[in-house]
Amino acid sequence: MGGGLNDQRHMPRPESSVFGMLELRFERRLYGVMVVLGSLRMETLRVKTNRRTQLLDVTDEVADVVAKSGVHDGVCHLFVPHTTAAVMINEHADPDVASDLEGIFDRMVPHKGPYRHAEGNTDSHMKAVMTGASQTIFIEQGRLALGTWQGVFFCEFDGPRDRKLWVKVDGHRKP
Repeated sequence: MGGGLNDQRHMPRPESSVFGMLELRFERRLYGVMVVLGSLRMETLRVKTNRRTQLLDVTDEVADVVAKSGVHDGVCHLFVPHTTAAVMINEHADPDVASDLEGIFDRMVPHKGPYRHAEGNTDSHMKAVMTGASQTIFIEQGRLALGTWQGVFFCEFDGPRDRKLWVKVDGHRKP
C-alpha cells in the first residue's frame, strides 16, 4: 500500500520540462519537486503624471529594464500597485491615439456622477478596473516582443501624482 512523501510510485521520474520560462526539474527527493528559475530582475519605474487622465508611453523605460536584465528569451511582467492607475498595450506610433483614448475614458466614465465613494474618485477606480493592473510581454532575442505599432502605456486616472510601475523580467540569458 505504501504512501507518504517518500513513496516512489507516485513521484515523477527524473526529467526536465519547460513551461514558459520556468524550468522544473523533477527529482525523487523528500518533496519531489525542485524549482530552478532563470534570470530574474525586478525594478520599480517612477512615473510622474501631470493630468487627471493621462496615458504615458513608457515603452522605452520598460525596454531598458529588459536590456539591463540580460534576458534573451523570457517574459516581462508589468504591475501597477495603485487602485486608480493601470497599464495597457496599445498603438504608440501616433500620439493622437492615446489622446483619443483619454477622452473616451472620460466620456465613458465621467468624473462627476451619482457615485457614493467619499473621496470623489470612483471614476478613477472604474477606469483602472476596465484597463487592468498588469500586462505580460514576451521577450525574444533580448527585446520586447511587441507588434509593429504597439507600445506600453502607464494609465493615470486620478492625477496628477507620483506613481510606480513594477517591472519583473524572467527568462534565460543567451546561451
